[in-house]
Amino acid sequence: MATAAEAKRNSTTQAVAELREALGDRLSTADAVREQHGKDLTWHEGESPDAVAFVHSTDEVQKIVYVCSKYGVPIIPYGTGTSLEGHITAPYGGISVDLQQMDAILEVNPEDLDCRVQAGVTRKQLNENLRDTGLFFPIDPGADASLGGMAATRASGTNAVRYGTMRENVLSLTAVMANGEVVKTAGRAKKSSAGYDLTRLLVGSEGTLGVITEVALKLYGIPESIAAGVCAFPDVESACNATIQTIQMGIPVARIELLDTLQIQAANAYSDLGLVESPHLFLEFHGTETGTAEQSELFGAIAEECGGGEFKWATKTEERNHLWQARHDSFWAAKNMQPGLEALATDVCVPISRLAECVSETKKELEERGFYGPIVGHVGDGNFHFQVFFDPADEAQTKSCKEFVDSVVLRALAMDGTCTGEHGVGLGKMKFLQAEHGAGLQIMRQIKMALDPKNIMNPGKIVSV
Repeated sequence: MATAAEAKRNSTTQAVAELREALGDRLSTADAVREQHGKDLTWHEGESPDAVAFVHSTDEVQKIVYVCSKYGVPIIPYGTGTSLEGHITAPYGGISVDLQQMDAILEVNPEDLDCRVQAGVTRKQLNENLRDTGLFFPIDPGADASLGGMAATRASGTNAVRYGTMRENVLSLTAVMANGEVVKTAGRAKKSSAGYDLTRLLVGSEGTLGVITEVALKLYGIPESIAAGVCAFPDVESACNATIQTIQMGIPVARIELLDTLQIQAANAYSDLGLVESPHLFLEFHGTETGTAEQSELFGAIAEECGGGEFKWATKTEERNHLWQARHDSFWAAKNMQPGLEALATDVCVPISRLAECVSETKKELEERGFYGPIVGHVGDGNFHFQVFFDPADEAQTKSCKEFVDSVVLRALAMDGTCTGEHGVGLGKMKFLQAEHGAGLQIMRQIKMALDPKNIMNPGKIVSV
């Protein structure tokens, strides 16, 4: 009689053989390809899938789901691999479904300010396509992530303070559910009261309920005027206080980003910014020429009151792009300062009134534990990120690093915040969901089992079954 492990291997072998017939050389079992699809950018130990399927259509995804359901084989959706909480790793093996070649922009409706794309289209690809229409899609998580992956992880980014997150900007989704059914969650109407909101159920589900294959999105007009600049502060608390006052006064800032002293040092070295080595806010204002001038003037007064220095403009498009590219390259800039060490990158989010306190206490604990840990943040909505560098071969250091992350998350929860404002749960933040949601976690588990009774959709993420 075959053991459970042998039965699992046999089932996986049969599934791979059946899928190879359907996909040919677009189903890979090469070690290098499997390893690439099982490891994200940070400290999480990657576990490789048994095979990687490179799909071209919703029909092909549906075929994979039918086969995997028949044999009880896990399915792990893969966008561009830029997630940070272990979303793409395959702890139980299975088939990684790579959606990058599903990169068609299916329709753009300028009059209705919306579009529909396949899941593998990236945000930069979409905005390049939209350039001649005078429209753009504002959500920018930093990496040139796929829009399907951004929907699955409920991504946001530097523009979220003005334009919201993927939750507010996804109109509908097409997804293949665990039983193989293809579901379109909504039409193109701007609002609806018709039934359960399946769109919001799948946005942020991280591939645990179905595989997203198409996304319909809101679009926005490119602003008449875009004004950006930087402002130095004596300490992180002063910068956070300036942010809080800016938001509370209702100044419609499009971006307001914190970089602490360590991150400024890293950005100067990596991106040649030449900024004073102290905490900075990077800002951007959208609107009319008169509007952006008024907004920046109001912010300048707030910054001065909080001890900030001169607000330095980035007036040319090239200067503005360089500034924001440096912000988006913060992860690589920090890694450049600590060669050979592993990076544990994660985030929390708190009510904006508690932001200064949470960031200051986090920095203090980082220093007490002796870690190099730059802090950056989409501070306009209370969300900040930190990277902690450690030697994984040093058990004591690794233990202290993980204890530090736990401490920061519990601090955020005690302030009525969340364990993750942007990165998602994956497997890295699962252990905090009980503390954050209480009985709500059991409801999530019931939804998971109702829609995926065989637990084949990205198992081991968000909720344990």
